[in-house]
Amino acid sequence: MKTALITGITGQDGSYLAELLLEKGYKVYGIQRRSSNPNSGRIDHLYDNPKFPHFVTVYGDLGDGPNLNNIIAKIKPDEIYNLGSQSQVKVSFDVPEYTANVTGVGALRLLEAIRQLKIPVRYYQASSSEMFGNSANSVLNELSPFFPQSPYGISKVFAYHMTKMYRESYGLFATNGILFNHESPRRGVTFVTRKITIGLSRIKVGLQDVLKLGNIYSKRDWGYAKDYVKGIWRMVQHSVPDDFILATGETHSVKEFLETSARCLKIPLDWKGKGVNEKGVNKKIGKTIVKIDPHYFRPSEVHYLLGDASKAKKVLGWKPTVSFEELVEIMVRHDFDLVKQQAKYGRKISVHYFPLS
Repeated sequence: MKTALITGITGQDGSYLAELLLEKGYKVYGIQRRSSNPNSGRIDHLYDNPKFPHFVTVYGDLGDGPNLNNIIAKIKPDEIYNLGSQSQVKVSFDVPEYTANVTGVGALRLLEAIRQLKIPVRYYQASSSEMFGNSANSVLNELSPFFPQSPYGISKVFAYHMTKMYRESYGLFATNGILFNHESPRRGVTFVTRKITIGLSRIKVGLQDVLKLGNIYSKRDWGYAKDYVKGIWRMVQHSVPDDFILATGETHSVKEFLETSARCLKIPLDWKGKGVNEKGVNKKIGKTIVKIDPHYFRPSEVHYLLGDASKAKKVLGWKPTVSFEELVEIMVRHDFDLVKQQAKYGRKISVHYFPLS
């Protein structure tokens, strides 16, 4: 039985990866930050589950090096998946030092622990398309230069290069997975995709009047998180450590995501005005339901991201299976069911509810 250690176990990717590894017969340990109000909704179904008897969480933090050393020394994992970070791009401008400490230096702490303990472990670093920033390349691959535009992106670049350095200097099996945007019903509610699917669903059933958004013209390469964790696992199983991009090869704007969500909910949406005065109107009733709020603008914006996953397809045999339209439908269906329950019972049901599939 292989043993895996996952940081960021309570997040979207951590929960899907834990399920995948458990189904493959792994013993899975997850590092969870201590809190009086733990955010464990995505993994609660794995605790005390007869189907998955080998699931354990331990308390730890990517900001605490000695604790990470102790955890790794005790568990002696075969594989480490570093998915933990301060992952909100806009928030990283407000807490840049914390973001750098956890997202950037946290990876270094893990790599140095592996080196010092001399454990033959395979290490995966969750890198991000935000590292590319406003690159001059229209289509981005593993050789494209990095121009990060946020403390988050800069921290991820640091972790990426540290992972490569430890691989090349110390012979560690250390792999970078550069994942473009990947979403699901388990996405955090402050991320724009989930904000849209929840907001429009609440408007549809009468629980909310207006959805406020920032830059709706930013374009991203959006895929399905459940597809992407399969690619993560394949990277770690590859015969040699390397760096891979996972992406769909399509780019869509926030506005397109919004319009596709509205169609799924049968909300006839029309647009009026320009710039910060642009607004989305329900054509059927003539009511404004979407507004632009400058509060959500970032100090420095990444306008366009499009990934080329040809290498992952050729070397790992990985490719996405869920289209953009299918992804939006999956998310809308989940959140519309959720808010219908809120409307039915007249009380707020937590938007942190996550499906088991």
